[in-house]
Amino acid sequence: MLYAIAHILRDKLGWLWNIIESFNGMLFSLRYGKRMRDISFTNIPEGYNLVALRDVSPDSMVEFFEHQPEEAFKYFCPHAFDAKSIKRLQNNRAFMGYVLIDQFNGKIAGYCFNRCFFHGQGFRGRLVDVAYRGKGLGTAMNKILNEAGFGIGLRLFETVSKDNVASYRSALSASNVKVVREMPHNELYLEILEG
Repeated sequence: MLYAIAHILRDKLGWLWNIIESFNGMLFSLRYGKRMRDISFTNIPEGYNLVALRDVSPDSMVEFFEHQPEEAFKYFCPHAFDAKSIKRLQNNRAFMGYVLIDQFNGKIAGYCFNRCFFHGQGFRGRLVDVAYRGKGLGTAMNKILNEAGFGIGLRLFETVSKDNVASYRSALSASNVKVVREMPHNELYLEILEG
Protein backbone atom coordinates (compact mmCIF):
# COMPACT_ATOMS: atom_id res chain seq x y z
CA MET A 1 0.00 0.00 0.00
CA LEU A 2 2.79 2.42 0.95
CA TYR A 3 4.57 1.54 -2.30
CA ALA A 4 1.47 2.38 -4.37
CA ILE A 5 0.91 5.67 -2.54
CA ALA A 6 4.55 6.69 -3.05
CA HIS A 7 4.27 6.08 -6.80
CA ILE A 8 1.05 8.07 -7.07
CA LEU A 9 2.63 11.00 -5.21
CA ARG A 10 5.83 10.87 -7.26
CA ASP A 11 4.10 10.50 -10.63
CA LYS A 12 1.01 12.68 -10.18
CA LEU A 13 1.82 15.17 -7.41
CA GLY A 14 5.50 15.95 -7.89
CA TRP A 15 5.44 19.12 -5.80
CA LEU A 16 4.02 17.23 -2.80
CA TRP A 17 6.50 14.38 -3.33
CA ASN A 18 9.38 16.92 -3.21
CA ILE A 19 8.13 18.32 0.11
CA ILE A 20 7.76 14.83 1.57
CA GLU A 21 11.25 13.89 0.33
CA SER A 22 12.78 16.96 2.00
CA PHE A 23 11.05 16.22 5.29
CA ASN A 24 11.99 12.53 5.07
CA GLY A 25 15.62 13.49 4.34
CA MET A 26 15.83 15.61 7.47
CA LEU A 27 14.36 12.87 9.67
CA PHE A 28 16.49 10.19 8.03
CA SER A 29 19.65 12.22 8.59
CA LEU A 30 18.81 12.69 12.27
CA ARG A 31 18.28 8.95 12.72
CA TYR A 32 20.99 7.48 10.46
CA GLY A 33 23.47 10.29 9.73
CA LYS A 34 26.22 9.12 12.08
CA ARG A 35 25.92 5.50 10.92
CA MET A 36 26.27 6.52 7.27
CA ARG A 37 29.79 7.77 7.89
CA ASP A 38 30.89 4.28 8.99
CA ILE A 39 29.79 2.33 5.90
CA SER A 40 32.54 0.26 4.31
CA PHE A 41 32.37 -1.53 0.98
CA THR A 42 33.98 -4.87 0.17
CA ASN A 43 32.12 -5.71 -3.06
CA ILE A 44 33.50 -3.09 -5.45
CA PRO A 45 34.44 -4.97 -8.63
CA GLU A 46 38.08 -4.93 -9.67
CA GLY A 47 38.83 -2.22 -12.22
CA TYR A 48 36.12 0.14 -10.98
CA ASN A 49 35.85 2.98 -8.49
CA LEU A 50 32.73 3.52 -6.41
CA VAL A 51 31.81 7.20 -6.20
CA ALA A 52 28.97 8.76 -4.23
CA LEU A 53 26.34 10.31 -6.50
CA ARG A 54 26.82 13.69 -4.79
CA ASP A 55 30.43 13.70 -6.12
CA VAL A 56 29.48 13.18 -9.77
CA SER A 57 28.52 16.09 -11.99
CA PRO A 58 24.80 16.17 -12.86
CA ASP A 59 25.75 16.65 -16.52
CA SER A 60 27.73 13.38 -16.44
CA MET A 61 24.71 11.59 -15.04
CA VAL A 62 22.40 13.09 -17.68
CA GLU A 63 24.85 11.97 -20.36
CA PHE A 64 24.91 8.46 -18.83
CA PHE A 65 21.11 8.22 -18.93
CA GLU A 66 20.92 9.63 -22.46
CA HIS A 67 23.42 6.98 -23.62
CA GLN A 68 21.12 4.12 -22.59
CA PRO A 69 18.74 2.57 -25.10
CA GLU A 70 15.05 3.29 -24.67
CA GLU A 71 14.38 -0.30 -23.61
CA ALA A 72 16.54 0.23 -20.49
CA PHE A 73 13.81 2.47 -19.07
CA LYS A 74 11.01 -0.02 -19.56
CA TYR A 75 11.72 -1.37 -16.07
CA PHE A 76 13.83 1.45 -14.62
CA CYS A 77 12.04 4.73 -13.93
CA PRO A 78 12.68 5.63 -10.27
CA HIS A 79 13.06 9.38 -10.91
CA ALA A 80 13.47 11.93 -13.67
CA PHE A 81 16.81 11.95 -15.49
CA ASP A 82 17.39 15.68 -16.06
CA ALA A 83 20.11 17.75 -14.33
CA LYS A 84 17.65 19.47 -11.97
CA SER A 85 16.31 16.12 -10.73
CA ILE A 86 19.84 14.73 -10.31
CA LYS A 87 20.83 17.77 -8.23
CA ARG A 88 17.76 17.25 -6.05
CA LEU A 89 18.80 13.63 -5.45
CA GLN A 90 22.37 14.70 -4.67
CA ASN A 91 21.04 16.99 -1.95
CA ASN A 92 18.58 14.44 -0.57
CA ARG A 93 20.08 13.05 2.65
CA ALA A 94 17.89 9.94 2.40
CA PHE A 95 19.05 9.01 -1.11
CA MET A 96 22.16 6.82 -0.99
CA GLY A 97 23.27 6.95 -4.63
CA TYR A 98 26.49 5.50 -6.04
CA VAL A 99 28.19 5.32 -9.42
CA LEU A 100 30.66 2.73 -10.69
CA ILE A 101 33.40 4.38 -12.74
CA ASP A 102 35.57 2.34 -15.11
CA GLN A 103 39.17 2.98 -14.02
CA PHE A 104 40.45 2.43 -17.56
CA ASN A 105 38.45 5.12 -19.36
CA GLY A 106 36.66 7.11 -16.62
CA LYS A 107 33.20 6.24 -17.96
CA ILE A 108 30.18 5.58 -15.79
CA ALA A 109 29.54 1.84 -15.99
CA GLY A 110 26.64 1.66 -13.56
CA TYR A 111 24.39 3.58 -11.22
CA CYS A 112 22.71 2.29 -8.07
CA PHE A 113 20.86 3.63 -5.07
CA ASN A 114 18.95 2.94 -1.90
CA ARG A 115 16.02 5.34 -1.61
CA CYS A 116 15.66 5.42 2.17
CA PHE A 117 12.92 6.34 4.60
CA PHE A 118 13.24 7.51 8.18
CA HIS A 119 11.10 4.63 9.47
CA GLY A 120 13.89 2.18 8.57
CA GLN A 121 13.20 0.96 5.05
CA GLY A 122 15.15 1.36 1.84
CA PHE A 123 14.34 0.52 -1.79
CA ARG A 124 17.11 -0.67 -4.09
CA GLY A 125 17.55 0.29 -7.72
CA ARG A 126 20.31 -0.06 -10.29
CA LEU A 127 21.11 0.45 -13.96
CA VAL A 128 24.10 -0.97 -15.80
CA ASP A 129 25.37 0.92 -18.85
CA VAL A 130 24.49 -0.87 -22.08
CA ALA A 131 28.19 -1.31 -22.94
CA TYR A 132 28.91 -3.00 -19.59
CA ARG A 133 26.10 -5.54 -19.46
CA GLY A 134 26.96 -9.17 -18.87
CA LYS A 135 29.99 -8.40 -16.67
CA GLY A 136 28.32 -9.01 -13.29
CA LEU A 137 28.08 -5.33 -12.40
CA GLY A 138 24.36 -5.52 -11.54
CA THR A 139 25.06 -8.27 -9.02
CA ALA A 140 28.02 -6.32 -7.61
CA MET A 141 25.89 -3.19 -7.23
CA ASN A 142 23.19 -5.18 -5.43
CA LYS A 143 25.85 -6.36 -2.96
CA ILE A 144 27.09 -2.78 -2.54
CA LEU A 145 23.54 -1.61 -1.82
CA ASN A 146 23.13 -4.42 0.70
CA GLU A 147 26.33 -3.37 2.47
CA ALA A 148 25.14 0.22 2.61
CA GLY A 149 21.57 -0.50 3.69
CA PHE A 150 22.20 -3.31 6.14
CA GLY A 151 25.29 -1.47 7.37
CA ILE A 152 23.12 1.27 8.82
CA GLY A 153 20.31 -1.01 9.92
CA LEU A 154 17.69 -0.70 7.16
CA ARG A 155 15.23 -3.28 5.89
CA LEU A 156 15.68 -3.40 2.12
CA PHE A 157 13.09 -3.94 -0.59
CA GLU A 158 12.92 -3.85 -4.36
CA THR A 159 10.51 -4.47 -7.17
CA VAL A 160 11.64 -6.52 -10.12
CA SER A 161 9.83 -7.74 -13.19
CA LYS A 162 10.11 -11.42 -14.01
CA ASP A 163 10.17 -10.26 -17.65
CA ASN A 164 13.41 -8.35 -16.97
CA VAL A 165 15.46 -11.53 -16.82
CA ALA A 166 18.90 -9.96 -16.21
CA SER A 167 17.69 -7.81 -13.32
CA TYR A 168 15.65 -10.65 -11.86
CA ARG A 169 18.64 -13.01 -11.90
CA SER A 170 20.90 -10.30 -10.48
CA ALA A 171 18.53 -9.69 -7.56
CA LEU A 172 18.39 -13.39 -6.78
CA SER A 173 22.11 -14.09 -7.17
CA ALA A 174 23.27 -11.17 -5.01
CA SER A 175 20.85 -11.60 -2.14
CA ASN A 176 18.58 -13.82 -0.16
CA VAL A 177 15.09 -12.60 -0.99
CA LYS A 178 11.56 -13.15 0.16
CA VAL A 179 8.65 -12.48 -2.16
CA VAL A 180 6.39 -10.12 -0.24
CA ARG A 181 3.75 -10.16 -2.96
CA GLU A 182 3.18 -10.54 -6.65
CA MET A 183 2.11 -7.34 -8.35
CA PRO A 184 0.48 -6.48 -11.68
CA HIS A 185 2.55 -6.63 -14.87
CA ASN A 186 4.51 -9.69 -13.71
CA GLU A 187 6.38 -7.72 -11.03
CA LEU A 188 7.53 -9.06 -7.69
CA TYR A 189 7.81 -7.00 -4.54
CA LEU A 190 10.85 -8.44 -2.76
CA GLU A 191 12.31 -8.05 0.70
CA ILE A 192 16.07 -8.42 0.65
CA LEU A 193 17.26 -10.53 3.58
CA GLU A 194 20.60 -10.26 5.34
CA GLY A 195 23.07 -13.11 5.09
